[in-house]
Parts: sequence; structure tokens; C-alpha cells
Amino acid sequence: MSGREGKSVLILGATGLVGNECVRQFAHHPAFERVVVLARKPLPPGMSSPKVREHIVEFDGMKDYATLFSTTHVLCALGTTLRSAGSKSRFRDVDYGFVLTAARLGKQQGARHFLLVSSLGADPSSRVFYSRVKGEAEVAVAGLSYRSLTIVRPSLLLGTRREFRLGEALTKPLAFLAPAMYRPVHARDVAAALLHAAVADQPGRRIIESRDIRALARSLPSAESGEKTLLS
Repeated sequence: MSGREGKSVLILGATGLVGNECVRQFAHHPAFERVVVLARKPLPPGMSSPKVREHIVEFDGMKDYATLFSTTHVLCALGTTLRSAGSKSRFRDVDYGFVLTAARLGKQQGARHFLLVSSLGADPSSRVFYSRVKGEAEVAVAGLSYRSLTIVRPSLLLGTRREFRLGEALTKPLAFLAPAMYRPVHARDVAAALLHAAVADQPGRRIIESRDIRALARSLPSAESGEKTLLS
């Protein structure tokens, strides 16, 4: 499939670290004619684009917006933390329930490619609750039989967040001493890896691990300025 074919993408979690970068990069790429954004808060200033159609929603009522999922691609960057969620039950509602609902709506509306931001160590049999829920979400989405499924599993994310996360602040200074698989990866590079997969739009399932995100990003044109077109 040619990277020049007109495509459209719906992005969930667009005000988060990775989702924000995805909006910017997808909106600048000529292969994508329309970028639909579902978010609980408005996008940051400077994110406006003729391609971007922003909708402020409550994700508990996502099914009310089913027709917005009529895009070729659905990209889910939704995610929370146990601290922000307030309970394991609510964390699961977001990182499993919302993800699966979005995938089902996309499938029902004819989307052919689902892209999911998961996490390093995602495993449905993990003893770690966070990793187990992420793994269960991956398995559930894979069961929907999309023509194309791309899952990225980043390690600790680098970038400027809207909210302060104490755990990340304490971990980042030492994280670069970890083995390659566990080293931090910039949100910009995660978005670039997702864009690469979305433009290529190859059938089948692919999982991009954190170390591969960095390697892939190094092989791509820089997205720093947001004005260069990637993978055209």
C-alpha cells in the first residue's frame, strides 16, 4: 500500500505525553487527511491544524461517539496510573476497559488498523498488576482480528508532562544506567514509531519493544521541529 493513499486517524489520549506527539506528527504527515481527537481536556495551545477535529468527551460514554470512529486508523494512547486512578478497579476501567471499547468501536465502524500504546513488560500472566492489565488489554484487542495491529511497549517516557509524577522524577536520573531494554524513551520517538507503522499500514500484528522504538526513531527523519514531514 502506498504511503500516499489518503488516510484518517482517530487518536484517544491526545493530551497525554505520547498522544500529544501523535497529534502533532500525524497532522503534519501528508498521508493523513484527517486527525480526529477524542480528549477529556482541550489540546494545548499551538496544536490547532486544519486537519485536526477535536471533540471533548467523557470516556465512560465513549459509545455515544461511535460515528467518530469512522477512520482508517484508531490510535489509543489512553493510560493512567494507580495513584491518579485512585483504585485498581478504576485503573482497570481505563487501561483495559476504555482501550477495549475504543478497539471495538473502531472495528464496528470499519477501521482497518489499530495502534496501541502499551508498556514495557506487558504480560497477562504477570504478577505485577500494572503489567498484567496492560497485557490483558493487548490480548483482548488482538482478539478483534483487525487487518493490522501495532502495539508499542515503551519503557519510562521522557518529555514534558502536564502533571508531575514523583516516581518518574526519582527514577529518570538512574534509568540511563539500566540495560538497553529498560532505558527511557522519548515520547517523540514513540509517536514516530507509531506514525511509521501507520503509514506503512502492513497487514498483520506487530509489537515494537522499547529498544526497537529508539532504533527505529534514529533511522527516521527528525520530528523535532514538527514542520518536516516524516516517512513521506
